[in-house]
Amino acid sequence: MKLDSIDLRILEAVQKDGRITKLKLAELAGLSPTPCWLRLRKLEQAGLIAGYHAKLSPRRTASFASVLVEVTLASHRQADFDRFERAIAQMPEVVACWSVGGGVDYILKVVARDIDSYQRLIDRMLAAEIGIDRYFTYIVTRTVKEDAGVPVQLFAPED
Repeated sequence: MKLDSIDLRILEAVQKDGRITKLKLAELAGLSPTPCWLRLRKLEQAGLIAGYHAKLSPRRTASFASVLVEVTLASHRQADFDRFERAIAQMPEVVACWSVGGGVDYILKVVARDIDSYQRLIDRMLAAEIGIDRYFTYIVTRTVKEDAGVPVQLFAPED
């Protein structure tokens, strides 16, 4: 799908505010409401907008620990990767999991109530025998930047 500058403005606006009104979106896109809404629907149908989500702020009611974990598996057969990934998909504390190239196999982002809760999760993972050989823990001490969105310019055609 070829996108123009209006499509990019629409994508940027809904990524920043999924609850934006039709009128405000049309104003930001530089269109009247009906054509803007039709473009938005077209972007949704094309799969460029995967969903609308609320960004929660748990620190308002509770403290929590964010932890990054490097994981290396003991064996590197496809079945080993599949077993690990299936197990991780069932763990709500693991909010992100990336398969990576380099010295480790995966990097996880874990959100737990505290460090003790995180350690209990790791203990359960090791006891479950999902193939972990080694893991390294990095406690997040301060969030400098965390944005769930993507740079909208990635959707723009290359010059």
